[in-house]
Amino acid sequence: MHPSTEPTTGTWRQLLSTRYLGTATVLAGGVALYATNVYLTTSLLPTAIDQIGGQRYYAWTATVFLIASVISSMLVSNILAARGPRGAYLIGLMIFALGTVVCALSSTMELLLVGRTIQGAGGGLLAGLGYAVINAALPQHLWTRGAALVSAMWGVGTFAGPAIGGIFAQFGAWRMAFGVLVVAALAVAALVPKALPARTNETTETSPVPTLSLTLLTTAALLVSAAGVMSNLATTAVMVLAGVLLLVAFVAADRRAPHGVLPPSTFSASSLKWVYLTIVVLAVASTVETFIPLFGQRLAGLAPLAAGFLGAALALGWTLGEIPSASATAPHVVRRIVIGGPILVAAGLCTMAALLTDRAGAGAIAVWVVGLIVAGVGIGIAWPHLAVGAMTSVAEPGEGARASAAINTVQLIANAFGAALAGVLVNLGEPSTLRSAQLLLFTFAALALIGVTAAARSQRT
Repeated sequence: MHPSTEPTTGTWRQLLSTRYLGTATVLAGGVALYATNVYLTTSLLPTAIDQIGGQRYYAWTATVFLIASVISSMLVSNILAARGPRGAYLIGLMIFALGTVVCALSSTMELLLVGRTIQGAGGGLLAGLGYAVINAALPQHLWTRGAALVSAMWGVGTFAGPAIGGIFAQFGAWRMAFGVLVVAALAVAALVPKALPARTNETTETSPVPTLSLTLLTTAALLVSAAGVMSNLATTAVMVLAGVLLLVAFVAADRRAPHGVLPPSTFSASSLKWVYLTIVVLAVASTVETFIPLFGQRLAGLAPLAAGFLGAALALGWTLGEIPSASATAPHVVRRIVIGGPILVAAGLCTMAALLTDRAGAGAIAVWVVGLIVAGVGIGIAWPHLAVGAMTSVAEPGEGARASAAINTVQLIANAFGAALAGVLVNLGEPSTLRSAQLLLFTFAALALIGVTAAARSQRT
């Protein structure tokens, strides 16, 4: 129990004081590592494949990372209960560092994929622990500030990732960029013993891992990813169809499971399933940013640093849209915002696709940036209201917390499938990078428009 004289909400000065600075650094640092790694990898990957080959597996670098993140994110509460905040963070950081070392030493794309899988396992833990440990590591009056600091690290990653990856890639030293991440991970790990408690005062609940659901999801995502490297169109189509059928099987299995990936209200008459489906559409659309640095280098001749920041334009739009949208409260305004989100995503992606050309000049690149920012704004304006919708659309009031926590899982799943599908589309367009880019952007724009129906249904009371 904290003294009653403490304020309800603490200040930034208190959070960043000597007493809590180490704790804040660890909580924020874990998520910053995850976020920075995402944009760092996309910015240096075009340079890496020029050296080690494996362009057909380009999308796999995102897919295997995200699949591993989904699986490890489901283990956060169990690892926290078994090892406590200190032990859980050290496990996450060491796994992440090991995977990053493998990436740095990779001589082939196959080895790089192994490193990315290990990275994803550690990264999923770090992303989940960043929020799960706040209440154990900080006093209650600093929880709000702590959560805001952790969330802000995604913005840091949006700029730090392209900057670090782009600069090293520009000088052909892409492996050193991963080295910087290893040093950063070890630095955060060095703070953990003093910054975090070994155990919490509260009992952390454990729950059975939904093995069947996760197996079906993982297999489905891997099938779609594998479809992207097949040279035969019929084989590709069959594998994608098989992936879709496994997704249907996942929904059926999760609906029957007592402890599934998704809360039970997802399968009730509530609007929660439409909230999640809208999140899926927006999250899938966001995965185009995985290929934007490649398109920037191949179609516009951009240097790796500039191409990296081009890839971060969608994330910038997401941030710009989310901040003002979060203050909207009137139901009719919120409804228009959520429905308008997928429309803006489609408009932005179509804008970029329409101006694609093999030797793009400054004017075309400027339009690409505008299109990506508009698409990002579409995601950003809808996101905070979808998060609130998940908490308020449950059939049982007690499921609100679980429905909210599942947003991160739904997003990771959608990202994994989005990256896999993007790989299929890009490889279908080969050997023309222009055709690949057009196929990816126009297809994902069409998916976003389909999502308008889900967005409208998510706003029904």
